[in-house]
Amino acid sequence: MRLVECVPNFSEGRNQKVIEAIAEAISGVEGVELLDVDPGKATNRTVVTFVGEPEAALEAAFRAIARAGQLIDMRQHQGAHPRIGATDVCPFVPVSGVTMEDCAELARRLGRRVGEELGIPVYLYAEAAASPDRRNLADVRKGEYEALAERMKAGFKPDFGPGEFNALSGATVIGARQFLIAYNVNLNTRSQKLANEIALAIREAGRAKRDEGGEIVRDERGNKVTVPGTLQACKAVGWYIEEYRRAQVSINLVDYRVTSVHTAFDEVCRQADALGLRVTGSELVGLIPLEPMLDAGRHYLTRQGRSTGVPNDELIDVAVQSLGLAELAPFDPQKKIIEYRVAGQGGRLRNMTLSAFADELSSESPAPGGGSVAALAGSLSASLSSMVANLTHAKKEYAGLKELMEKTAVRAQRLKAELLSAVDADTEAFNRIIAARRLPRDTPENAAARLAAVAEANKKATLVPLNVMRSSVEALELAELMVEKGNPSSLSDAGVAGLMARACAEGAYYNVLINLQGIEDKGFFAETESRAREIYEQVRRRAGTLHELVLSKL
Repeated sequence: MRLVECVPNFSEGRNQKVIEAIAEAISGVEGVELLDVDPGKATNRTVVTFVGEPEAALEAAFRAIARAGQLIDMRQHQGAHPRIGATDVCPFVPVSGVTMEDCAELARRLGRRVGEELGIPVYLYAEAAASPDRRNLADVRKGEYEALAERMKAGFKPDFGPGEFNALSGATVIGARQFLIAYNVNLNTRSQKLANEIALAIREAGRAKRDEGGEIVRDERGNKVTVPGTLQACKAVGWYIEEYRRAQVSINLVDYRVTSVHTAFDEVCRQADALGLRVTGSELVGLIPLEPMLDAGRHYLTRQGRSTGVPNDELIDVAVQSLGLAELAPFDPQKKIIEYRVAGQGGRLRNMTLSAFADELSSESPAPGGGSVAALAGSLSASLSSMVANLTHAKKEYAGLKELMEKTAVRAQRLKAELLSAVDADTEAFNRIIAARRLPRDTPENAAARLAAVAEANKKATLVPLNVMRSSVEALELAELMVEKGNPSSLSDAGVAGLMARACAEGAYYNVLINLQGIEDKGFFAETESRAREIYEQVRRRAGTLHELVLSKL
């Protein structure tokens, strides 16, 4: 799934009707999930968080900025927080399946559209900045709204939009940045001083250097000399929380790919131990992407000497237990992990029970059908290979194969997830064909549009089982490896993995062929049919050889 987070900040935190109107502009975009609306009266500012596919997120951000431009008059605005416009800042944040450059490009596209269509000056910042002097938001926002008119006259030219001051809306700062994780580590003490001592030791900014007499050391210019902390891309402070009756090290991880959640937790444990303290657990403030949770699970499984090639749910459970994330309140992954909050995440079919799926399959509805079952067979093949790899990994007598078995299990888990997604993708592709066929054809224009839509839907429906066939080759490779090198006690399991890989390939091949019957594009037909037949013959040949090998070993 390609997913970005967007966190626009609006200069209105008191008028609930205005806040609701902006939120509605966002939630009205299909493919976007509104996660949080956080208004502040003192700051007169509302921070909105939503996620979605890149194109949907861009559209939602534009609509929100447009609505804020209509409803917020910056000439009347007063608040404690620095701001430069009605939509003060709007960053895009990569969550999954997208890069930072993807988000920077989204920022540039949004900036151009806001400038051209809404007439609001736009400045790019952070990873989308066009020049180094605009990377820092504080530099772009210097002097705030009140100084903007004079700055623009003096040459502070926007990246997009008019070069003249917009008194009503001010300006908007749009950019791309890494996901910020707000994370607190709990201590068995009420001492804020001790908690802050740990914070000073770990945060990137560190602390002021002192001489033997305890005086702060300064350089030749009179600036304080600092001693950096142990963690990069980390901000931290110690505080006491009366509600919990304990102190915490409050941490902002501004780039979890530089310093991960589990690295921060382990380092706080180390620092606490040196001070005679004990870490009792931790809590996440707000949401977290799936990736750092999976990374934490893998980290602690590796420390235990166990294979990391396990399902995501198990990795998450290990992370929650190891980090003590449920100490202060229950930790629900469905509510705390961004990807799980997105509408439709998980898939209708692949989340069914076995009996419910079989019942759905046996109904008079044509979907799900053979394509979904072929993908399911492939996922079962990958699952069996992962099982055999993990069983081999756990045996001392196969210590020399430990690294290979772990890599195999991890690979099989990834393939399993891909093929499970295809269970739903095949049915969704069929439904798109039906929807295209139902388009109106009452005029020549509508008839032509319907014909084009049906043709495009047929092509996409053909590519789904073709991709499943490609995945079946990898599933068969994993089964072959497990038959040859896996724990002999699980030979029958590895053999069934091979049978399921073959069923996956052959079942998907049938679906490619039947879908090709509706394709009139001769070039697409020939290329797809040729590639599918090649995979089909390859899998049949190798699966037959594997079948004979399994029988000979049994």
